[in-house]
Amino acid sequence: MKKIDTEFNNLIWEINNKSKEEIFNHIKENYEKLNSSTIASIEIFLAQFGYWGKLNLVSGEFEELERRSSILKSHTFDLMWLYDNLIDYRSKIVLFGILNYWYNSLFDTLDMAIEKNYHQYFDLDLVKCDHSEVFVDIGAYTGDTILDYINTYREYKSIYAYEITPSSIDYIKQNLSIYPNIYIRNNAATDKSETLYIKNNSVSDSANTLDNTGEIQVQGVTIDDDVLEKVTMIKMDIEGSELKALKGCVNHIKNDTPKLLISVYHKHEDIIDIPKFIYNTNPNYKFYLRYFGNKYYPTETVLLAIPK
Repeated sequence: MKKIDTEFNNLIWEINNKSKEEIFNHIKENYEKLNSSTIASIEIFLAQFGYWGKLNLVSGEFEELERRSSILKSHTFDLMWLYDNLIDYRSKIVLFGILNYWYNSLFDTLDMAIEKNYHQYFDLDLVKCDHSEVFVDIGAYTGDTILDYINTYREYKSIYAYEITPSSIDYIKQNLSIYPNIYIRNNAATDKSETLYIKNNSVSDSANTLDNTGEIQVQGVTIDDDVLEKVTMIKMDIEGSELKALKGCVNHIKNDTPKLLISVYHKHEDIIDIPKFIYNTNPNYKFYLRYFGNKYYPTETVLLAIPK
């Protein structure tokens, strides 16, 4: 057994033998040991985006720590399943780094896990693309990922860009105007046809989310209904709506087995629920994790589900 396997098993064993209250107290005690500037940076970051819950040591708000303890206690066996089903040790180190951060507030493994070789999503050792590629980019923002794709692989059959924010749609049109067979959709990818509303983020349009009420409407569509050709690759980065969007891709996932490049960090449970959903929909995938964030809070974690 390798060192990382032993460390992971020891961590899971310790968590499994504690109550939820004991886990929370352990997490809180270790968080309180961090230096004041690190705590301030973490709490400012969390407040800006609001995905993970409130955390403020001074005011005694510990929602984010409570979510960590709940996930760790209730999903121990799911985490073991995921670790066992990750194909390479780069992926296992990413998972252990996230859990070690959640439980012990330790940054060293997460820092070691940061991907330094490839742009986000396009790991050339895993993601193979050619002239027949039908790429669906959900959360296309300004077209930046599509440009990365074109610069990396050069060829494709067609590309579909889904983006909810009207101003970002304008940038996509400008940035991709010279490329053929790119279909731009000002729609939300979701699990059913529905009218939704954009909730603006004060930091960046890239962090805008969906809500059931608001002022700016956006039509929700399923990828199964909206993309009628065979899909070979789907990327998602949609601020916590990834699982719902995947449910709208079920037929493509079952019938086409596309490469799936999915952000799994906007909710604590995404790193468990999303690979489990994909596996239960179509077991013919190999799972990898890649980490593109920083060492101080686990963001920019991507699940690569690659057809066997």
